[in-house]
Amino acid sequence: MRALDLPETPRLVLSFDFDGTLHDPAQSPPVADAFFEKIAALRAGESAVWGINTGRSMEHVVEGLIESRFPFAPDWVVARERELWFPNAVGRWVGDEEWNKRCEKDHKKFFRKVRRLMKAIRSEIEEHTGAQWVEQAGDPAGLIARTEEEMEWIVGKVRELAADEPLLNWQRNTIYLRFGHRNYQKGSSLVRVAEGYGLGPADCFAIGDSHNDFEMLSPGAAARIACPANAVPEIRAHVEAVEGYVCLQSHSQACVEALERFFGSGALQAP
Repeated sequence: MRALDLPETPRLVLSFDFDGTLHDPAQSPPVADAFFEKIAALRAGESAVWGINTGRSMEHVVEGLIESRFPFAPDWVVARERELWFPNAVGRWVGDEEWNKRCEKDHKKFFRKVRRLMKAIRSEIEEHTGAQWVEQAGDPAGLIARTEEEMEWIVGKVRELAADEPLLNWQRNTIYLRFGHRNYQKGSSLVRVAEGYGLGPADCFAIGDSHNDFEMLSPGAAARIACPANAVPEIRAHVEAVEGYVCLQSHSQACVEALERFFGSGALQAP
């Protein structure tokens, strides 16, 4: 699977969360054909580039693209909320070596610094909840709660314990949570992608549905912001607060709706 040829001079960056926003496994196809038609039109008319900004690993992103039978690949992917990947001339995915190495180095250094704090957080969670603590290559610390209610309690406790460590961040999606360095998340990754095209937040659009999308759905990352109708209440409230657009439809149909809302006239509308 290859991406479309890049516009000679990209003028617009489109960022889509994957699970819960663009992709719906309950639908057939999981991503509506109308979405790809709209992307092709914006590429031709507005010199747009587009990508997936997700908590999935790159391996699972590729699986999702294949399962959903994408007619063409995205121009870029943010995987695990922080790693940058781009397709090469033969359709293989190549990491942004400078960014990804710096991200990995900073995470290793940071987690050595906060190992006592992480030990305290883990002890508290394991004592008071049934959540599963997860450590694996590339992800020094994370957890899986049994319910979203349990996750709410965990997030509150983590905020309390980590109040004096401003660089500790966590990305939550339903019952899953990944700890990380605050400087590396969907928002900062989108900024990095845009800079690679010589663009900035004023030239970016982003849509997402869950807690790990907060930084991406920020004016500091994208001037045009939206969420689908199925977004969690906190995201809906946030999008409204920053004067973004809350869609009437869900999943990929919402993505099309939001793109029509901001770019439907064929000319860039003011955010």
